[in-house]
Amino acid sequence: MRRIFPVPPPFAGSAGAAGAVAPGKAAATTDAAATTDSTAAAGAGLARKAIEDIEAVEDIEDIDLDEVYAYPPSAAHTPYIRANFVASVDGAAEVGGRSGPLGGEADLRVFRLLRWLSDVVLVGAGTARTENYGPVVIPPERRERRVAAGLAAVPPIAVVTATAGFDPGARLFRGEIRPVLLTCETAPLDRRRRLAAVADIAICGGSAVEPDLAVRALAERGMTRILTEGGPLLHSQLAAAGLLDELCLTIAPVLAGPGRLGIMKGEPWPAPAALTLTQILAEDDVLFLRYRR
Repeated sequence: MRRIFPVPPPFAGSAGAAGAVAPGKAAATTDAAATTDSTAAAGAGLARKAIEDIEAVEDIEDIDLDEVYAYPPSAAHTPYIRANFVASVDGAAEVGGRSGPLGGEADLRVFRLLRWLSDVVLVGAGTARTENYGPVVIPPERRERRVAAGLAAVPPIAVVTATAGFDPGARLFRGEIRPVLLTCETAPLDRRRRLAAVADIAICGGSAVEPDLAVRALAERGMTRILTEGGPLLHSQLAAAGLLDELCLTIAPVLAGPGRLGIMKGEPWPAPAALTLTQILAEDDVLFLRYRR
């Protein structure tokens, strides 16, 4: 995997990496033909330099993904919500109703790492059912690193569910760590009582789960490094509430075709939410983008 942006030293100051001033302005001349020739030559030189720089970065850079994706220090005590999605080049977040077919080996590595760095993995009920969610798997060496860093050995799954409509025998509840069900007062009481035997239940609203109350419930349990894996409805709700701090977006090199669901779903927003691009990584033809609010 290589870094494309931000460009690391010693390439950050190069003309190819930084995007130099238009070459035609370097030396003015009254001869139009000479100006055109010099501009073309300079432009070609810059293009060659850019290619050389990128090739050099590919050859020498050893990226520490743990360092690249580390949470900010403030996330140890203040909720920080990071979303992770994979999408096709034409914006589809699913194929056949699932995101799995879009991901490859490199995406899976990042997917696992983001889980390993988090206090909790937050998902919507639909995503948990469709993707057949189970407990997070943490290798022994990673458990040791997590505990040394002050995290629990294994992060739980937290599920947003307004109806508490889960089978207590589902794969989601078969791990060593109890999941957290973030539900609301209108969820049937008998369902909540059954699920309380296999999960921690948090009431986060009256007739619907309110995103800010869900985040607060996790923070009260010491879970402030929050990774959400969607789905699109939960992602949209978190972003609309101003709770989303970061978006990690993998662009798979495929066209999924029309009629697919994107990474957002729900009611239209009154205005777009601006993000800042902070990172581009690449492996083969896959791009790993990172945005912050």
